[in-house]
Amino acid sequence: MLKNLVPLTKLFGTIAFSFWALVFNTPAPLLGLVVVEVMLLAACGNLRRNLKAFFSLCVFSVFLGLVQLLGGGSLESAYITGLRMLSMTVVFIILLTTTRLQDLTAALVKQIKIPYEYAFMFTAALRFVPDFIAESRYVREAQSCRGLSAKGNIFKKIKNYMAVIQPLILKSLSRSETMALSLELRAFGSNEHSFMSNVAPRFADYALMAVMVLVSVFVVYGRMTDYSLLFQILG
Repeated sequence: MLKNLVPLTKLFGTIAFSFWALVFNTPAPLLGLVVVEVMLLAACGNLRRNLKAFFSLCVFSVFLGLVQLLGGGSLESAYITGLRMLSMTVVFIILLTTTRLQDLTAALVKQIKIPYEYAFMFTAALRFVPDFIAESRYVREAQSCRGLSAKGNIFKKIKNYMAVIQPLILKSLSRSETMALSLELRAFGSNEHSFMSNVAPRFADYALMAVMVLVSVFVVYGRMTDYSLLFQILG
């Protein structure tokens, strides 16, 4: 179902889910939001392929919660911090795994009227994220074959990981220079761009976006009601 929606609807949904994650201030609705996102990821058939990335985000969420807890926050605020980060990142996985970047660029240019140069920079940055992760794995395996050890205390691990970061940065700079040269040879930004994909929203897309707007209004109204009750209690 998600793959049948146009990129504008999925981008709108990404913004809506991120907005809800920012508005919710208790663990229960944030946990429900994460569950819904995982169900959506499973419904589009991409959960198993992104299971490793999801668990990595869960570990990072726990780390953020521990930082919040050690910084003097309460246990509830630690839960909220971790779940909020998790809910705001899983939705981007859904967007990237169900949308072709060419279609996303076309939607940004044709529907939102963003200049092509800025839309291209945004989608190009998204495209390089999985490449950067894969490249880091290859560099780490190559350095392990050369005798790089991942054992020891945390300071030794950070020192050894510099042997991975340095070639990774050099490879990224080389790739960006190659891409810049390729764009320059193709006269990037000097002509009009046409898109073959049909990314115009349909009735189902408009209906879904309207539902998300109504849910957003309901969520904000609920927060305002909570605040008014709190003011009445304090008064």
